[in-house]
Amino acid sequence: MLRGLYTAASGMMTQQRRHDTVTNNIANMNTTGYKSVNSVQRAFPEMMIKLMGNDEASGSTVGKLHTGVFGEEARMIFAQGDLMQTNMMSDFALVSDIQVPGVTFDASGKSVDEQGNITYKPEAFFTVRAGDETRYTRDGHFQLNVNSQLITADGALVLGTNNQPIVIPDDLAMSDIYVDGQGRLNSRITGQPLGQALLISRIDNPNDLLKTGNGQFRLDEGAAQPAAALAQDARVEQGYLERSNVDPTQSMVELNMAFRAYEANQRVIQYYDKTLEKTVNEIGRV
Repeated sequence: MLRGLYTAASGMMTQQRRHDTVTNNIANMNTTGYKSVNSVQRAFPEMMIKLMGNDEASGSTVGKLHTGVFGEEARMIFAQGDLMQTNMMSDFALVSDIQVPGVTFDASGKSVDEQGNITYKPEAFFTVRAGDETRYTRDGHFQLNVNSQLITADGALVLGTNNQPIVIPDDLAMSDIYVDGQGRLNSRITGQPLGQALLISRIDNPNDLLKTGNGQFRLDEGAAQPAAALAQDARVEQGYLERSNVDPTQSMVELNMAFRAYEANQRVIQYYDKTLEKTVNEIGRV
């Protein structure tokens, strides 16, 4: 009986974590470049229930019993978000659909072959520097600081292909800069290239990324380091921002499912509570 209590309690905690994850997705529905998060559940090991009795050699079994579930992790979905036109020359969006020859990815960007090997879909990111740390982001809402350097909304420096901050010439404003699909900066006035280009990094396994806040990520020290994205890996769109990839309809469905599952586990606990009360107060007096 107590095993059932533990199973229902673990179910409630798992659904609460699932509810919190979906709520966070909904709260960031309008956050530029936000990537939705899915809560991943995993069952505890199954147990084989055997018949009680003296005949141990019979090996008779009742069957399998699941002993609960828990929220194992929260996995990000790096699917491409829709583009929103802003007409701001300091706004940039990345469009990427990187394919791996011979591999077909599902909607979550994962592929599992017949041998069980998992391959994740590579993704492209803007590269920025916050302090001494290199970070990656899909939020291309940039601006200029007092030193004419291109920065993110929280002040991180936007890096160029030379791994140095992008610096706009003093005699030019952002409205005078044209950035082509490969991220190369050109002067609208003279039509000449400025010799700078946005550093677009290709990360082969985006699940190695760790959140740092403000829509930015970093790679752990043991993770594979990214390479500069190739021309076919990503396209830069100036005057656009990438919306979050949160599906509001699906999020509301998942929110209701988590709530109903939480309620069901709660009723199970109430049932066990009443059963234990009857056992202690009535059967115990016999």
